[in-house]
Parts: sequence; C-alpha cells; structure tokens
Amino acid sequence: MNAAKPQPASASPRPLSEPYPEGAYATMSDSHPREFAHVTRRILVFFALLAALVACCALTWHVAWRSGIDELRLNAAARVDRTTNTLKSTLDRYEYLPYLLSRHPVVQNALDHPDAANVERANRYLEDLNERAHATVTYLIRANGIAVAASNWSAPDSFVGVDYNFRPYFIDAMKGGVGRFFGIGTISTEPGYYISQPVHRENDRDGTKEIIGVVVVKLNLEWLQGADASEPLIVTDDHGVIFLSSVPAWKYHTVRPLPQNIEASVYATRQYAQQAITPLPMTIVKTLEGGAQIVRVGGGRDGRRAPAYLATHRSIGEPDWQLITMAALDPVESAAQNAVIVTALVFVSLCLLAFYWRMRRSRVRDMIRSRELLQTAYAELNQRVAERTADLSEANAQLIREVNERTRAEQDLRAAHDELIQASKLAALGQMAAGITHELNQPLAALRSFSDNTRVLIDRGDQAAARENLEAIASLTERMGNITNQLKLFVTKARPKNARADIARALRNVFSMLRPRMKNVTVDIAPELAEGAAPIFARCEDLRLEQVFINLIGNALDAVASCDRPRIVVELDARQDAIEIVVRDNGPGIPADALPRLFEPFFTTKEMGHGLGLGLAISSAIARDYGGSLIARNRVAPIVADGPEGGTQADADGSYGAEFVLTLRRA
Repeated sequence: MNAAKPQPASASPRPLSEPYPEGAYATMSDSHPREFAHVTRRILVFFALLAALVACCALTWHVAWRSGIDELRLNAAARVDRTTNTLKSTLDRYEYLPYLLSRHPVVQNALDHPDAANVERANRYLEDLNERAHATVTYLIRANGIAVAASNWSAPDSFVGVDYNFRPYFIDAMKGGVGRFFGIGTISTEPGYYISQPVHRENDRDGTKEIIGVVVVKLNLEWLQGADASEPLIVTDDHGVIFLSSVPAWKYHTVRPLPQNIEASVYATRQYAQQAITPLPMTIVKTLEGGAQIVRVGGGRDGRRAPAYLATHRSIGEPDWQLITMAALDPVESAAQNAVIVTALVFVSLCLLAFYWRMRRSRVRDMIRSRELLQTAYAELNQRVAERTADLSEANAQLIREVNERTRAEQDLRAAHDELIQASKLAALGQMAAGITHELNQPLAALRSFSDNTRVLIDRGDQAAARENLEAIASLTERMGNITNQLKLFVTKARPKNARADIARALRNVFSMLRPRMKNVTVDIAPELAEGAAPIFARCEDLRLEQVFINLIGNALDAVASCDRPRIVVELDARQDAIEIVVRDNGPGIPADALPRLFEPFFTTKEMGHGLGLGLAISSAIARDYGGSLIARNRVAPIVADGPEGGTQADADGSYGAEFVLTLRRA
C-alpha cells in the first residue's frame, strides 16, 4: 500500500554526464533582467495613467468651476440690481416729503412762533401726515437745534425738546442743503435713514429769506435685511461702515479700515450710538472681470476654512451708499467636486476596462498553456487517486469495525445501567420490606391476642369489652394498611406536577417506615413539623416527597451509625413562595473530593454492597421536576447537644457533619 510511486519521465533527474542544451546558460542569465524590465514597464505605465488622471481631474475642475462662477455672477448681478432698484425707489419716494413739509404754513408757523397753539397744531398735522405716508417719525427742529414738534409727541420716547445740533443732517440743512444721514436714534435707539430740508422765512423788509428751522423725516430700512435673505446682503455708508446686513453679526463693521479722523467723526456725531466699529474679517481671494470679487469672511468653524462668497457691488448714487450681495461658492465647489469625481470614475472605469481586456487576452493564452499541463497532471492524478482510494477503502473498513464495536459497547452499557437501576429498586424494596416486616410483626401478634380475648369475652357475654377489642383490632388493621401503602412508591404513577403534599405527614410516614433503624438516634424536628401543628403544603406529589425523605433520612442514619451520640436535625423555613427543609447530622461529613460528584448517578461513598449511588440522583431529579432544588454541603457550625453535658459535638478532625437542603415551591 505504501509502495514507492513511479516518477513521470519529465521529473527524472538529468545525468551529470549529459550536457545542458545549447542556449540554456543564456536563458538562465537573461531571465532576471527581463523580469526587472517587465516590472519597470508596469511602474511607468502606472505613473503615466496617474498623471493622466490628475490632468483630467484638474481640467474638469477648472471648466466646472468657471462655468459655475459665470452662472453665479449672472444670478448675483440680477439680484443686486433688483435689490438696488427696490431700495432706490423707496428712498426716492420719500425724497420730496421734507421739501413739501417745509412749504406748509403749519410747519412755518410752528417754527417761527412756537407758542402752544401753533405747536399743538403742528404736532397733530405731523402725526396725521406720518401715519398716511408710512414714515417712522417726522419732526421739526428750530434753528437753535431743539425739536419743537414731532409726530410721536404723545409717545414716551417723543423727540420734542431734544437737542440735535450735533447731527450732520441738521447741520447740512441749516447750511441750505438737503441732509441725508443713516444712524441710530439717540432717543429711540432704533436705526433709521434721516432726510432733512431747511424751512425758510421771507423777510418782509428786503424780501430775503432766512432759515428758521429744519424738517426731518426718519425712515426705517430694517425691512431690507430680510427682503432677500437667501444669501448675505450688506449696505455700507460713504465711510464703508455696514449699517444694514442680513447677517446680524456683520452690522457696524467696516469693509475697509477707517482713518482716525473719520472714526472720531463717527463717534462725535453718535451715528451708531457708540458701537465698536471694527473691520469685518473679510479677505479678498480674487478679483474677477466686472468688479466681482471672491472673498472669505470670518475664520471658519472648528478649524475649517472660512466660507467663500462671490461679492457683487452696486453704488446707489444719492446717498453715497454701496450695496453688496454675497453668493455662497459652496454649490459651485460641490458641483466642481462632483464633476471631478465623475471624471475620475469614468477614467478609472476605462482603465479597468482596458486592464480587463488585456487580462482576458492573457488568460486565454494561459488557458491554452494550462490545458497542456493539465493533461499531463491528469494522468498523474489518476494514479494518485487509485492509490488513495485503496488507502481510504482500508481505513473505511477499519472505521466500520470500530463503529460496530462501539455500538455493542454502548448497548452493553445501557443494559448494565438498566440492571443497576433495577438492582437499586430491589435493594430499596428489600430495606422497605425489612422495615415493614418488623412493623407488621407486632400488630399481627396483637391481632392474635385481641382475637383470642374477644372469643373469650363473647363466651362470657361481656359485650362492652368485646367491642373495645374489636375497635383495637380495627385500629391495628388500619395501621398495617398504612405501612403496606409505602410499597406504592414503586408501583404508583406520579400525579400531575401541580399536586401538593403535607410535609409533616410525609415525614411521619418516613419515620414510621425507618423506625427500626432509629432506635438509638436522637431526632430533633422543627416545631412546624410536630404532631398537631398546622399543615404546610409543598408543590410535590406525596409519594415522591416521601421517596426523597427516605433517601435523605436513610443517608443521615448511615452517616451517624458510627457516632457515640448520633443525632439528626430536621429544620423547616417556610417562606411565602418557597419551603426549605434542612436535614442535618453529626456524622463525619462529606469528603471534599466527593462533594462535586455527589449527585452523579452510580457515585457512592458507601462500601460495596451498601448502596448503588442512585438515591441522591433520583432525589435531585424529583426536586427539579417540581421546580425546586437539592444541595449538599458540610456544616460550618456544630449541632448544639441537649442533655446535661451541653456544649457542642464534633468529630476528631473538626468536622461537624453534613446537611442537605431541599427547596420546593410552596402550595
């Protein structure tokens, strides 16, 4: 079977005397440079493809970015034109209102003769006009800079009596021009756009005109910030200070640094209510054709780069304001990135397709070459399969023989197991029979004596005494029936698992059965199990519970057989949902090496012929069947002995005996 395998002709060694074929040395010496050149060519192809991929991605990014920027510029230009026209039309609509007011007699009389009647008439007129024109506040300022009448004259924050000498729009109007100014109100603290016109009075003597005051209209332009809030929008004054913005954090910053004299002038006129005017952190990245700029605002979040915007500027004209719209570049960059990803995927797909086509051609060549090698190997494989089949056949036959032997051994083991169980039952039945025989002898002797006495009493005519003897005979008969009923442990089927058993009665039956072995043993029973105590029921069938008690009490009796003062204690702990019965003895205890295997079938610590090792295994199985448990352990405290000696009782080695704890569900 293990004979040497024949070698194919191609594998035979070459004789030393035979020379190598011509050109063999050249082939061996050139194989390494050829392989190196092949690897170098692959590396060069890889880097060439990588460079082509980078070039394609860069070109795609540039084209996509430029296309996105152009489209974004068109949209931004349309948006800035639309917003500029809206703002310009609003300002133009209110441009002539101060001029018309300056010509009204009520306004001129209130400034020329500011008595109570004229001021009252002016306040009513301005209030009505302001409500109809939808302006914020309209008020009159005398030449001394004090406001004498206002549309909000009745409001808590009325402008009447406030000094406006420092405001630029008042100074410009007193010079004869039109005042235009945006700032935060000193009384209302609300930002607004102020338009002012001088009020003239004609001199009757020489026909000249003098300025007696100023009429001012304040407009609220905060609505512009939310008119088109899809993207950032800012409006700057002639100094570059942002006073309107759809981004609240950008307000009252500058788009360029302020000169010191301009900054001092802004603070002096309280234009922005002493706000800290600081430059906006805006960086110009690139300036495009047409004046549009790519800028970055802020320092970014979480260490990332600041967001980029396309800034489009428009000059409003009069006043000298500038409107700037910010269009986010994130969509353009995302579109460019997506285009680059698509280009890269297409390029890689084409490369993979070319690689697949090349590999397919190579595989076809390899398949043709492999087919020839396969035919050679097939012949060798057939020979090896035949040899291996012979080996497997022999191993299979050996395996079948071993399986048959194991099957017979398992059958013999099961038969021995059944015989041992039957022997255990017969041994237990023998013990019970010995006890029952001993118990029946006395009642039988008493029956014979009572029956003989009864005949004598009947012959004498003593009916009362004869009736007492008959009652005694009936009592003895009932006692004998109770004793023989113990044999039902081996012939009666178990009741359903929801049956219940009286623990005290089951224990008394076991004691009556084992009474011959308990003559010299002291037995302490818990008060709850004593005669006359209230019954305590456990979730178990009564005959199976008696079987468990027979095993536990019997093992305890065997354990204390060699003690000077044998003692067994039965304790009860009845809880609401469970009952715990503890059987203790003062025997030598359980050896440490035997304790883990105590509940294994056929394991026993008794001598040969005194037990089969099935009692505790059966008892543990009965406890588990009814939802309980049975554990064994050596006691850690002694049993307190009764009697005149007192003290404790322990063996010479310090052991205090064993105890078994049976736990059952309470019924």
